[in-house]
Order: sequence, then C-alpha cells, then structure tokens
Amino acid sequence: MTAEEKKVRVCYIAGREESYSRTRMILHGLRRAGYDVVTCLPADRSFKHYPNLLWDFIRKQRGCDLVVVGFYGQILFPFVWLLTRKPVLYDVYISTYDTMIHDRGKGGSGGFKAKLFWWSDAISMRLANRIILETVDHIRDYATKFRVPESKFFHIFLATDEKVVARRQQKESNGKFLVHFHGEYAPFHGVQYILKAAAALSDQNVRFQIIGRGITYERDMRLAQDLKLKNCTFIDWVPFEELSDYMARADCCLGIFGDNPRTLRVLTNKVIESIAAGKPLITAKNEPVQELLADSESALLVERGNPQAIAEAILKLRDDPELRKRVAEQGHLVFLKNCTLDTFAKQLNTVIEEMLN
Repeated sequence: MTAEEKKVRVCYIAGREESYSRTRMILHGLRRAGYDVVTCLPADRSFKHYPNLLWDFIRKQRGCDLVVVGFYGQILFPFVWLLTRKPVLYDVYISTYDTMIHDRGKGGSGGFKAKLFWWSDAISMRLANRIILETVDHIRDYATKFRVPESKFFHIFLATDEKVVARRQQKESNGKFLVHFHGEYAPFHGVQYILKAAAALSDQNVRFQIIGRGITYERDMRLAQDLKLKNCTFIDWVPFEELSDYMARADCCLGIFGDNPRTLRVLTNKVIESIAAGKPLITAKNEPVQELLADSESALLVERGNPQAIAEAILKLRDDPELRKRVAEQGHLVFLKNCTLDTFAKQLNTVIEEMLN
C-alpha cells in the first residue's frame, strides 16, 4: 500500500530554511514518495527562530503519523522528543562535534566545549527512533563515536534534482581548459589547496572558476593575492537553479581536498552535483567517496591536502580526452543508479514504512 493510499502525514521540522540544500532535498524526497508533508521551518539560519519553530510544531504534529527532524536538529531534538509520542526519524546530516572541533577549531577535543558538542550529537541520536546518513563509513563512525547502535541507522546516498543539475552541452570557455569548484570556503573543502594547484598551473592553458563564500574566505583571498593568481575567477554564491549554467562551461569539476579529520568522513553535495552534471570529477580519496566512485573509472581520486596531486590530475584530464569522456560517462551512470531524487525518495519511503509498521 502506498503512502498516498494510507494518507500518511509527516511533520518535518528543521533548523534551516526551505532553500537550504539539505532541507530542500528531504522535502523533495518526502513529497515524491507521496507523503502529505507539513513543515516547521525558519526564515533563515538564526537560532532566534527556534522558540517559534517549537510552538509551530506543537500545533502541527498532532495530526501527523510521523515526525522527521532535519538539519540542524541537535538543539531541537530533545524538545521535539518531549512534545510528541510519534515515531521520529532523524536526518542528522552533520555532527556538531565534528564541525565545531575538527573543522572550525572551537576548542580542544577533550575540553568543555568539545564535551558539550559531543553530548548534543549523542543525545539527539540516542533519542531518535531511526537515523539516516549518506554512507556506511559515516554510520560506523557515528555509531562508535557517539555510542549509538548501528541498527538505528539507515543508509541513503546524497542526491540532487536531476532536472536542475543536469548534463548540458559544453559551453565555450575561450579555448581554456576550465576547472570548476563551488561550495563553502571551509577547512574540509580545502580551497587553499585548489589555489595552490592553480598557482602550479599558472603557465598552463588552464583557468579556474571558484564559486562560494565561507569561514576561510578572507584567509583564502589573502593567499590568492600572495600567489598573484591570474588564472582564477572568483564568484559569490549563485542560486542553485543557475548552478548547471556555470558547470556547463567547465571541462572538469573539483570536490574536497582538506587535510583535517572531517575530510575523511564526508561525501558532500558537490561530488553528487558534479557527476549529475556529467562532468569528470577530481576529489580527495576517502572511504565515503569510494563507496560510490572508483579511481580512474568514475572519478580521479587524489591524496587530500596535496595541491600538486590536484594539478597533475587536472593536466591528466586536459591531455587525455578519452579519459575525460570515460570518467564523465561512468560517473554519470553512478549518479543515475544511486543518487537521483526517485532513488532517494524510494529509500526514504522504505525506512518510513518500516517505522510505521
């Protein structure tokens, strides 16, 4: 029996606005699976909206069969758990502890802040009935780190809307081999290593377009000035709906390259969006990426924190059109099999049906 036949209603509460990538993805998945979805979402990322979110939740969850807590749910979760007796599915997505300690350096791993961040993750995951995460490696790491049974977790690869981020005809790039990156300037993304790779390729027929902002933006812009980069174009955030236009100009796309512990644990949206766009991808080699992609077959995987390896991979793709074509095609086939909205919705439906039954 389908969700529509059962008239299952889901209450979705999250700490990020509807336009945020993960919020948008979960909503697409729930609606495509046929659920009647009511939402409790903030206008922006500010914590000031949380009291109103919870008040909204009190009213809306009463007529629902199941609750989904989305990103950022660590602060919301204990209140949600107290306010409902419905089964709760948790889209944890990102660990507060990993982000604040390993990525942003907001304290030592054994300090008071670290313990506070750890407990915010541990409590929310222990209270959830089921938890979804994007890779098996991620599940093993969280289960061990936060002492949560692996049986609570359900694996669903990241996805993107193939109607928005799609393969398009290659646009002209003025005869230059164009390398594309989009995303937050954050330590685990390793923009500094992309810039150093660009410097190493300054005398080659290669250009970079780098889209985004973030916490390392000012530091990375100072590095770009110090390196006197003339082969990079820096662009602020662009609407998600326009991302394919920029990617269509590129000859290859870049993923993540940071050298901190979080880089070892993530797959990231930009990896999925690159293979969705049918572009050959270069990204750091880690266990989560290798659950989906194979080196020199569906992507080029390089050592993290190594600008020379990035530069060499770029030249390898530039100088070998057949390799470029094969990696792009195989990567796109991986996307079609594992990361479309339909696949995401079916897997989301599987875990929800299991919870309701």
